Amino acid sequence: MAERTGPGRNGWAPLTREFFTGDARTVAPALLNKLLVRGDVAGRIVEVEAYCGAQDPASHAYRGPTRRNATMFGPPGHLYVYFSYGVHWCANAVCGWDGIAHAVLFRALAPVTGIEQMWARRSGARRAQDLCSGPGKLCQALDVGREHDGTDLVTGEGGVIVATDGRRPPARPGRGPRVGISVGTADRWRWWVAGDDNVSRAGRSTPRVVTD
Repeated sequence: MAERTGPGRNGWAPLTREFFTGDARTVAPALLNKLLVRGDVAGRIVEVEAYCGAQDPASHAYRGPTRRNATMFGPPGHLYVYFSYGVHWCANAVCGWDGIAHAVLFRALAPVTGIEQMWARRSGARRAQDLCSGPGKLCQALDVGREHDGTDLVTGEGGVIVATDGRRPPARPGRGPRVGISVGTADRWRWWVAGDDNVSRAGRSTPRVVTD
């Protein structure tokens, strides 16, 4: 039987399929302050990046479907997981439309529940704010890996969901260029919760540009 994560005792509501259906540049800022949940471990999404398929040379989907990126070309509302630089896993929410591969990279979380488990998995972290302050760190803290690629973030089949506890996205998020890429560097397709200590080091060092 497939591992499954549900809203549980906290009463959090999984997002709908419709939430993820649309342009990554619209979905990404709307994901701020939502919850990424795996089992009893959850974090509030405080930093994201949008990747826009065939129109975006920084996207894994830019040159079309492959075995590695197949999840990106499927229905929205699924988790796309890939191994980055041979070092760590990165997790993305597939959005766009079926066959049109947009995705939102989860760049940082604020720990909410299961913090002791996060510390056990991230023993090198020195502060609570460092537990999930980067895409590789948050995957390690939530124990998300390749086996979670294709997980349904709406139903929880596969063990991971994105949920809401009613907190709205910030009215004026920080906005700036994406990091760790060599193309598409002028596009301001990264958003974060301004002032949040859990934002990645790259996010904290970027001058804040308020969303228009």
